[in-house]
Amino acid sequence: MRMRRLPVALTLLLLPLALPAQDLATTCHASSSYDLTLAPDHLLFDRPQPAPRQVELRDGSLRTDGAAVALRAEDQDRLALFERELRALAPRVKAVAVQGVDLLASAVHDEGARLSLGLDTRAELDRRVAARAAGLKQRIAASNSTHDWQGNLADQYADQLAAELLPLLANDLGQQAVQAAMSGDLQAAADLRDSATDLATQLRPRLEQRMQALAPQVKALCPAIQRLAELQQGVRDAGGQPLNLLQLGQ
Repeated sequence: MRMRRLPVALTLLLLPLALPAQDLATTCHASSSYDLTLAPDHLLFDRPQPAPRQVELRDGSLRTDGAAVALRAEDQDRLALFERELRALAPRVKAVAVQGVDLLASAVHDEGARLSLGLDTRAELDRRVAARAAGLKQRIAASNSTHDWQGNLADQYADQLAAELLPLLANDLGQQAVQAAMSGDLQAAADLRDSATDLATQLRPRLEQRMQALAPQVKALCPAIQRLAELQQGVRDAGGQPLNLLQLGQ
């Protein structure tokens, strides 16, 4: 059974560079076998297997695989509160994700300055990163389902960003190396060529290190995750089994 890291409107894996310290599965020890969709009038948890494959919460009522589940009044109250608090958590998760996008853009900008890139190259670098960031923020804002973030999205995004930016950076450094060699500074030319060569392996780890600054914001979400886990306790599905929409590890 595939375990997903967080059954909320979004998962922080949507961050361009998802790190263990920024991953709610690691930080809050939260996981789920379900995807989640936040519809206007209900929450839908779904998974390929095992049963129940679909769990619907709607104002304190519960349906599993299409069958209504008779609930005690206490359990109805728990599920209504679960739904309300989960909906309240979703924009908080999105806000942290947006912070991650902004942090990445700032980190890339600073890398351009650190490498002493030409002004034109730095401007183009900022333009490309800003365009990527804007697109990702739009996707975050529009998303209400974890189905929107399937697969290794973080790695795919990082690979796409690298494929777009690395040639731009390497070309600038290569031109600087040629100019240094023509001026007789062979050591500077060699250093610039080494920097261009090392970009492919060193740039991403440096950006990931910068993303560690997001860890406190991620950790601040953990109490709400714990609260959701507590609210679901004792509630059972149509087959008499615990719902286990959200699981907490150690």
